This record gives sequence, C-alpha cells and structure tokens, in this order.
Amino acid sequence: MIPAPAFRASVLTLYPEMFPGALGHALAGRALANGLWGLEAVQIRDHAHDKHRSVDDTPAGGGPGMVMRADVLARAIDAVSPEDDPRPRLLMTPRGRPLTQGRVRELAAGPGAVILCGRFEGVDERIVGARNLEEVCVGDVVLSGGEAAALLLLDACVRLIPGVMGKLESGTDESFSDGLLEYPQYTRPQVFEDQGIPDVLVSGDHAKIARWRHEQALAVTRARRPDLLPPEEPAPARPSGKKPAAARKT
Repeated sequence: MIPAPAFRASVLTLYPEMFPGALGHALAGRALANGLWGLEAVQIRDHAHDKHRSVDDTPAGGGPGMVMRADVLARAIDAVSPEDDPRPRLLMTPRGRPLTQGRVRELAAGPGAVILCGRFEGVDERIVGARNLEEVCVGDVVLSGGEAAALLLLDACVRLIPGVMGKLESGTDESFSDGLLEYPQYTRPQVFEDQGIPDVLVSGDHAKIARWRHEQALAVTRARRPDLLPPEEPAPARPSGKKPAAARKT
C-alpha cells in the first residue's frame, strides 16, 4: 500500500478544472506524481441543495455583485475537513494578512491545508469565524478569484517539501530566507554584451564571495524593499566638550 502524502491540499473552488494547472508540471508536477504531496480540487456547487446549485446571493444591505453563501461553504468545508483535521483552513482574499516566506515554511512543514477560493464580491463574513478561516493575501492586487492565489501559495509550499528540490540549499539561500532579497546571480558566458561577471565571483575565495553576496543582498533590499529591514538605531549624540552648567565655576 502506498502511504498517504504528508502534505495534502484540498482546494474548494467553483473551477476545479484549474487544478493542478501549473502545479502539474516541473518540480511540483513530478512531486505530485511521485506522491510527495497530494491535491484534491472540490467543486463547491456539489454542496448546494437547490436545483440550480446556487452558491451565491445578493449582498445584504444592497450593492453590486453577489456574495458566496455561508451555508453552502460550510457544507463544502465540513465534507473535506472534519473537526479532527489538523490542517489549517485558508481563505484567499485581498483583505487577508500578507503571505510571507515564514508562513510558507510553516505550512510546508505541516500536514497541508484546506484552501477556500472566493469569487464574486467575496464570502459571507460569518463563515470566516464559524469555520476558523485564516485569511491570506498574496499581494496588493485584486484577482478574478482565489484560484490563482491558491496556485501561488501551493507552489511556494510544495517546493519546500523534502525531496521536491534537488538541493536542500535551494530552499534556504534565496529571497526572504534570511529577511533579505536575494543577491544578483551570474553564469556563463563570462562576458555578455561587454558585461563581465564580478571578479569576486570567479576569485575562488569563498569567504569574500559570501561577504559580497550579503552586501549585495542588503543593497538590493535597501533599494527595493526597505520595509524588510529593521529600523536603524539613532546615532548616539556626540559630546559637545562643554561641562554641564551645574559643574561650571562661577
């Protein structure tokens, strides 16, 4: 009997045909085929009880668009995630907490995730508390639905599962791994359109290379994402050389 994968993702969506999508190719696709992780895409409409398989209704208080119903979503969530399911339940939404590499590492080290993909104007707020959903945002943009965001999140997680990437260092020596953006990378040819590879990288001095890479990572982060850097400590006040007034002779 083939053992169940340690990381299992259940994606609740109106478009299950969007999965695995890009995750069915390259590293993630090979890992999926080899059983290193598992994926099921669940059609939310299968949990609607009316003849039209309705999943949404008009927003309370009026306004444009439609809102996904809490009762239908609750049945869909309960069907794939009973009370004893240890997997976190995520809702992909632009109003969620920004996804970080730290959170990705936590998820990748766990049993997987149940991911709800919203559509229309969003979901009934009551389902968030009723099913303990963790609201997750992948960027300050609005997408047509949560599916693209779910694919992004899963791709970030799956690549960190042991055995997916060829080298363990590949998951640690990259952007956000130590709070900084990644340093510039170079490879052959030695000269490209009159631009050479920095001398330090071909020097063979690994200590100098490590220092250079750290300095470059700091510079790139400072220029592009200064919000990732800790606030600088204020410089100590320089002594004036004058004695305090109380100590002066009169």
